Amino acid sequence: MTPSNPDAVFDWIDARAQSRQEAGLARQLRPRAAGWDALDLASNDYLGLSRDKRVAGAAAAAALKWGAGSTGSRLVTGSTELHTELELELASFCGMQAALVFSSGFMANLAAVSALTGPGTAIVADKLIHASLIDGTRLSKADVAVMGHCEVDSVAKALATRKHERALVVTDSVFSVDGDLAPLPQLSEACGKHGAALLVDDAHGFGVIGDEGRGAVHDAGLSGAPNVVMTVTLSKSLGAQGGAILGPRRVIKHMIDSARSFIFDTGLAPGSAAAALTALRVLKEEPQLAGQARQNALELTDRLTAAGLRVSIPTAAVVSVQAPSPEAAVAWANDCRTAGVVVGCFRPPSVPDQISRLRLTARADLSSADLDRAVDVITRTAPGK
Repeated sequence: MTPSNPDAVFDWIDARAQSRQEAGLARQLRPRAAGWDALDLASNDYLGLSRDKRVAGAAAAAALKWGAGSTGSRLVTGSTELHTELELELASFCGMQAALVFSSGFMANLAAVSALTGPGTAIVADKLIHASLIDGTRLSKADVAVMGHCEVDSVAKALATRKHERALVVTDSVFSVDGDLAPLPQLSEACGKHGAALLVDDAHGFGVIGDEGRGAVHDAGLSGAPNVVMTVTLSKSLGAQGGAILGPRRVIKHMIDSARSFIFDTGLAPGSAAAALTALRVLKEEPQLAGQARQNALELTDRLTAAGLRVSIPTAAVVSVQAPSPEAAVAWANDCRTAGVVVGCFRPPSVPDQISRLRLTARADLSSADLDRAVDVITRTAPGK
């Protein structure tokens, strides 16, 4: 029956909202005030560079020089000399032939998947890839096979038995929920054997993995491989905004010509490009930041595990602490916030395994006192305490 009352058109939203509320899955925005003094264990500012005076100062100077926005798409007026500098230095740092900067990591992932595949292509994807990669597979109209988490044998079998000549294997490097590392060398071997390309989202590895923070792809010895493409965000380790695709020059040229989320999107703001470029140079000068983030993650894990909590084993800066239910996770996170420690709270449908968690960011700039405070608050407010 067609509803006759226009006021009732969106009544279904109210029903959905009620269901989410009852399941403990309702979300809310929590605006930060200037001068926020809480201990931040929730952001993705892995190296603590978002408030670095060199980085923030570069953003401010670029905004005054180039303007507040990029003024158009990259193919019209949205490319500046800053974008080119950033792309050249990103590619060099990661050991790739070329790079292309996007307005966000989400847009970069949409482009990478959809422009490298299409009808008549096989996509073989880990079941825990990021939502942006999942959306890319949906846009691609390719045949998609979803594999068990980090199951290399299943990937190899899917590649060997595929019906299409072209194939793309899609994975995160460091998975954003538990912080575990994909078996990149083994996946690369399977791709090489079966004539497939490998796309790695290195958002959570770039800046943290490897002695100099060059990322998981570089650390696995895959930089510059002719069939490997990687994506990164500029909003995590570099503390700025934006994303990038890195890979063979012909792949990057293909993105410029074909990727809809590049062609039809306004370019990254000059201030964000300058901030990312400056942060990258800081990382080059201070490579110890990457190791410090990993060390802080290990210390948090060891101490929280010793306190009887169920904690993931980190490979980068992400530490995951399991909660007994979505409601318990929300209450736990709220209690931590009340005590001055802000933590991430992951629950269904964001976590496909249906296990709710606190997600902690072990930033490189956390002090010993910060770690002591974090462990005290998290353990003291844990469910059942």
